Order: sequence, then structure tokens, then C-alpha cells
Amino acid sequence: MNITVIGTGYVGLVQGIIMADFGHNVTCVDIDEKKIKELEKGQIPIYEPGLEELLNKNISSKNIKFTTDLKNAMKESEIIFIAVGTPPALDGSADLKYVLNVASEIGDNLEKYTVVVNKSTVPVGTGKLVKETIKKQLNLRNIDIDFDVVSNPEFLKEGKAVQDCVNPDRVVIGYETKRSLDLMKKLYRKLEEKNIPFVFTNLETSEMIKYACNAFLAVKISYINEIALLAEKVGANTEEISKAMGMDNRISPKFLNCGPGYGGSCFPKDTKALVKIGNDFNEEMSVVNAAIYANEKQKLRIVEKIKKEMKGLNDKTIGILGLSFKPDTDDVRDAPSLDIIKELITNGAKIRAYCPKGIKEAKWRLKKFEKNITYCNDEYEVSTNSDSIILTTEWSQFKNLKFDKLREKMKDNFYFDLRNLHNKNPEIKKIFKYFATGM
Repeated sequence: MNITVIGTGYVGLVQGIIMADFGHNVTCVDIDEKKIKELEKGQIPIYEPGLEELLNKNISSKNIKFTTDLKNAMKESEIIFIAVGTPPALDGSADLKYVLNVASEIGDNLEKYTVVVNKSTVPVGTGKLVKETIKKQLNLRNIDIDFDVVSNPEFLKEGKAVQDCVNPDRVVIGYETKRSLDLMKKLYRKLEEKNIPFVFTNLETSEMIKYACNAFLAVKISYINEIALLAEKVGANTEEISKAMGMDNRISPKFLNCGPGYGGSCFPKDTKALVKIGNDFNEEMSVVNAAIYANEKQKLRIVEKIKKEMKGLNDKTIGILGLSFKPDTDDVRDAPSLDIIKELITNGAKIRAYCPKGIKEAKWRLKKFEKNITYCNDEYEVSTNSDSIILTTEWSQFKNLKFDKLREKMKDNFYFDLRNLHNKNPEIKKIFKYFATGM
């Protein structure tokens, strides 16, 4: 099949490369000429394990190409994916200007029946808005071309995106006509042959599924973090609480690890968007609202705990291990580390920070605080003249830290393990004033 993917951000790039690897002819379109030239050379602008290798494999097999020319890319396409950003607006809603701009361009250039697929995370009703936008442009051209709009939300976990595409938990397709459904089944035939579950539904339900899933996981994280706050006060152990909870097959153990809160490109944005959708339809999303509040509270409580144990933060130097919101990604969007660092600096601390992949993005996101932050070359450099170490992201290379080496250049020996990565290691408690989370 001939596929066009509009947008080469995280979602669009992964979708395009995977569709090419499934054997389709894929053209990825973006307005950023520099990015397109880099992609043509096999260089990807994000860190995602396995993705660059897959890109170069499909460039070699000529299954994928890149361009800034949407009109030409659309000529042979049977399916067009809209995979542009939907950043949060000031009121928390998803900003659809990029999606609707693309829909308008599609309407300007449509020449034959095509299925237009919303891959971006969009609020309920966007499918119909896209349809109306395309129709409006066709009317301005005084032509009548048949097309369909489909909702096909992504469920990618950063750091595991390739695996999530090749072996997804399910594929959700919201559609209106049999013709569009048949094309989508043809597109995903390789997954159907592997007996991957498919959910076929209407546009509105498909659009809601993505928000409902992400909001539920955010609620689960906020819930266990609130349990952790209480556990610390009553002398309970949150790891053991989580383990026992996870043994209940109605609950499952996933997303029950306490920590500094959720972050990234999805949970913060999607929870706020769902609350805004509820407000638009006069339905208060009180549980999701509570999760958002609890997530913000968690980061502040962590700083309060650090400040209390260290008897103040003024003129203290804090070493930060991990800046990305999770391991195996360079994504620092809404990472708990950012808010924690800002709060530490506000309370008088100086920061020494290291992250395997997140430093580049963190530098511009924390530019306002750059005078108070030193970015280091490795995990041991952060300890130089530091009073404390705070582990915020559980990168695998931090699992086997040489505690003696970390301690030898420090002024004091506080260690706050926000991910409980070393809680079961007795050696760390001999060397540091060690504080786990939720116990």
C-alpha cells in the first residue's frame, strides 16, 4: 500500500518507519527541511532504542522516503496519517491548529478517494472537524471527491515504541464506512495475522479510548504516590503494599511503583485535556482532577522531605541523577525532575545534573535557572562537592553505581532514592544517609 504520514515528530516518525517495515511504501512529510534532510541520511532527531537501525534498513530497501512536498506525496496515497502535535492550550485543552491546518491542506490537494487517519491524540469530535475542514476546501475548489476519516490512536511507550508497534496490546480503529475499514485491515494485515486484538468502533469512542487509558494510568500513579506519602508517616512500606495490591488480579502490579510523579508527553497533557472535555460538556472529571492535583503535590512534598532531612537547602549542592521523565528516552517534557530542580533552586540550592540522554533538552527547558545548574559528563561527576544525591530517573546504568566512588568527592552523604532503585542493597545504607520513597 502507498502511505503518507504527515508529521515526523515522535508519533509520525515511529508510525512511518514501522509501516515501511511492514512492507508498505511510505512517504513522510514535514515542513522542517533540515529534519527531512537528516532523515534522508538515516539520522533520527529523537532517542528511541532500535528506531534508527529500522529506519536505515527501510531506506536501503526503498520502502520509505521523506519530503516537504505534501501535494506530490498525496498523489498515490491510499491512506494519509495526520501525526502532528496537539500541544496543550492555556486552558488545558488540546490545541488542534496543526491538525486542522493539515486537514485544510489535504482538502486543497485531494485528487482521489483516500482514507485520512487521525493518529495524533485528539479530543472527541476531532474526526468530524477534520471531515468538515476537508469538505470545506473541496467545496472551495468546486469538486466532489469521496474520502473517509478514521481514528487510529497510538499507544506508544517511549523507550519501547518499536516493540509497541510490532506487538501492540490492541489496535483501535474508529471508522464510518466499510470501505475505510477494509483499507485499514489491509494496512494492518501483518498484525491481524499475529492475532493481535482489534477494536472496531465509531470515531467518538476511538477518540475517547486514548484519553481514558492515559487518565486511568495517571490516576493509578497518583494513587500509589498518595499511599506512599501516608506510608512514610505511619511507618508502612509502600513497596510491600504495592506488591500485595498487585497480587489482586483485579488491580495488577503495573503502574504501582511510587516515585516523584508522572511526566512526559502524554499523561500531563491528556489528563488536562480530558478534564477540559468534561467541562465543555458540563461533566466534572473529579477523579482525574484529583490525580492532577496529587501529581503536583507529590513533587512539592519530595522537596519538603529533602529540605527537612538536610535541615535546609540554602547554599547546599545537590547532585541529580536522571532528567528525562523515564529511562530509555531523551524526553524531558513535564519530567518531575524539572519541577524538583526548580523548587530546590528556589530554596537556595545549587544543582549538578547528569542524564544519559536528557541533558540537551533539559538545558533549554531550564534555561531560566542555568546559572544555578552544572551539567555533568557522567554519574560520578555530579557528586563533586555535593551535599546530596537525588536519583530521579531509574536508568539501568544507575543500578550498579559504585557507591564508594560516588561518596568520595561529596561534602555530605545524603542520598534520596526517588525510584527505590537501591532500596534492597544494604551497601548503600552503610555509606549514605539513605532515604527511600514511601517507607
